[in-house]
Amino acid sequence: MAFHWSLAAPYHPEGPDEALTVRVRPFELAMRGTEGGSAPRCIGLQGEVGRRVACRLYERRPPPCRELMPSWEDGRPSPQCDRARARHGLPPLRPADFTPAPPGEHTPPWAGETGGGAADGGRAGLG
Repeated sequence: MAFHWSLAAPYHPEGPDEALTVRVRPFELAMRGTEGGSAPRCIGLQGEVGRRVACRLYERRPPPCRELMPSWEDGRPSPQCDRARARHGLPPLRPADFTPAPPGEHTPPWAGETGGGAADGGRAGLG
């Protein structure tokens, strides 16, 4: 998912470090590892896809990552999340898979999954 170069540091102090990005078009960047391939993996993703993952850049993730919602986090499916999971051989999340975080915390619904669990990202995780 590409984003305008001005949304990365040093141009945007809350954006991802420019060194963690790659230019995909004249005015657009993507996080390294997401610019192509059959199973992209963002440079900010830590952990094992399908087991337990987290975004080590969560506070400084780019806008596309902030905008992508995991399926059912807000009570609705997310086709983009489902496609990202499928690229890693994972099934779509179901409403029963989502466990809301305690007030004031953001815990991805897949944080404790094992086996066929989710990955993104997303937020660098997958959907």
